[in-house]
Amino acid sequence: MTTKAAFTPEEWKTVLEGPSTAGLVVATASHGGTFRESIAMSKAYAEARAEHGESELLDEIVAAKPKVDHTLYHSPEELREQGLAHIRDAVALLDSKATPEERNDYRQFVLNLADKVAAAHREHGQSVSPAETEAIQQITEALGPVSS
Repeated sequence: MTTKAAFTPEEWKTVLEGPSTAGLVVATASHGGTFRESIAMSKAYAEARAEHGESELLDEIVAAKPKVDHTLYHSPEELREQGLAHIRDAVALLDSKATPEERNDYRQFVLNLADKVAAAHREHGQSVSPAETEAIQQITEALGPVSS
């Protein structure tokens, strides 16, 4: 089992910020709903905490308060570009230090969080907007394929 101890402090920060960065990418994909989307992100963490014990690495990730320094980004486009790069960096770290199962657990958590954020606010009669769907697709690509 991989734990926080396997990572340097900077690497751990990268891994921790991956899920919340994905949530922000989805939340800023279309206008409105950021309050509801923030609540959805918090609920995704709470639900993952409730499944405690399935993955020690994921338990440590979701035990930390979600953080992202949103002041680093000056536009939704910059957030998307740099956020997707950040997610790729987190996955690369997991590829080098975690088991394939732990990487898959992380991937699934990030995608679940992104889906919950997207569905938190109805836009134009749709539960998930086309822009949010596109953001989730880009996050899925940044996370890479399921490990075997």
